[in-house]
Amino acid sequence: MSLTRRDFTRQSAVTGAGIALAGSVGALASAPNALAATDAEDTADAPREQAAGHHGVGYGPLLPDPAGILALPAGFRYRVVTYSGRTKLESGEITPSNHDGTAAFCGPRGATLLVNNHELKGPRAGWQYPVPLTEGHVYDPAAAGGCTVVEVRPGGHVAEWVGIAGTSTNCAGGATPWGTWLSGEETEDKAGQNGMTEDHGYIFEVDPADRRANRDPRPVKAFGRYAHEAVVIDPKHGHAYLTEDASGPNGLLYRWTPPAGFRHGRGQLRTLAADAGVLQAFKCFDSGGKFVDDLSRATKIGTVYGVDWVDVPDRDAKSVSVRKQFAAGQVTRARKLEGMWWGDGGAYVVSSYARDESPVQHDGAVWFYDPKRRTLTLKVLLGVNPDPSADGAFDGPDNITVSPYGGLVIAEDGEGVQHLFGATDSGRTYPIARNELNIGTADKPEYSEFTGVTFSPDGHTLYANIQTPGIMLAITGPWKRQKR
Repeated sequence: MSLTRRDFTRQSAVTGAGIALAGSVGALASAPNALAATDAEDTADAPREQAAGHHGVGYGPLLPDPAGILALPAGFRYRVVTYSGRTKLESGEITPSNHDGTAAFCGPRGATLLVNNHELKGPRAGWQYPVPLTEGHVYDPAAAGGCTVVEVRPGGHVAEWVGIAGTSTNCAGGATPWGTWLSGEETEDKAGQNGMTEDHGYIFEVDPADRRANRDPRPVKAFGRYAHEAVVIDPKHGHAYLTEDASGPNGLLYRWTPPAGFRHGRGQLRTLAADAGVLQAFKCFDSGGKFVDDLSRATKIGTVYGVDWVDVPDRDAKSVSVRKQFAAGQVTRARKLEGMWWGDGGAYVVSSYARDESPVQHDGAVWFYDPKRRTLTLKVLLGVNPDPSADGAFDGPDNITVSPYGGLVIAEDGEGVQHLFGATDSGRTYPIARNELNIGTADKPEYSEFTGVTFSPDGHTLYANIQTPGIMLAITGPWKRQKR
């Protein structure tokens, strides 16, 4: 049943505009360089707090790394798990490049299994280290992307093999409640475009624990064909929520409702027909019932929108991109809809930034969708960073995860300096790591984004990737529950 404007207006009158959500869902509500109660347009000259400046929060300042890879607080250390161009798969082939979305799972005999996306777009000839075409695991032999599975065993031994190959631009994705990984293709290339021999822009399921289950890869066409970023599954109701990173026009947030009688589980998604269930895009309206055309319209933390869902006419985008199938006023849009994480009974949703293609500019927003209330609440809004080359302020949130030590951990994909940073339950931010691997020049330094932030199942190790050239890192240290 949809949530009508009248329902939402009545609900807002009863509960108030700032609906309180429990747990770490409020982690970023008053973060430094967030717009706690300030219009986005007024923040250009506002003072920015240094991320490490909060007494008693975080782990202290970041110390330079003699190896020039990762700056960490005192007492922390990192280990390189895979490094494209240097480490090898079990087959003897080189670890593919451009590491992106990652999730960690319990493996056999105390091992940790990590599924690692490789965001490689287009033909294989365009990349030095594409995902190897492992027999039986290939969707499109022309495509360079895919996923590898990395097994980190007790004692430190690492093994890596191909989970799926022949896919394109595998960016983010999401772990399922039944222990598999959903990998999203951030592309709309069809067969015959950019050298492809199959249509792309789908979600694929990868089972880290069963190599045989990954043979004969099939796209989950029921989830639609568009520039996929992340996906989460509601473990109670079975809905899938999916983000789209696209512009011209801006992308959408989608919900897939399973067909009657369908039960999730290992291998079940590949049994779905291409038109199974219902795929819908979101449509937001404020407490006064006014339609909201773009999420960047929200300029105050605590803004709450009601959400309706509108059926997608042609989910396979046979002739028109899905996001272009809606006329003005039918759906709500947002720029750079990227990372998602399911927690606290709902979905965290990231909009990494907004520029001229959006009504209002910002350098990052995190929303929380509450499926029970059918509301979307703005939890963080970062003003445009006037000097991304200066260390301290954070911008461009992308991949996110809930920390077992409270709050969130966020991978930065902004301009200039790149961080992993945390936010406590009261919204105080602190740095965890800084990328020191300069892939530019001394005169014009350049630092790749962080991706794939995820904790090991036991919570002792934080895994994260430096996308270029493609490095998976395992961070350990004196983790502690953060003060509010």
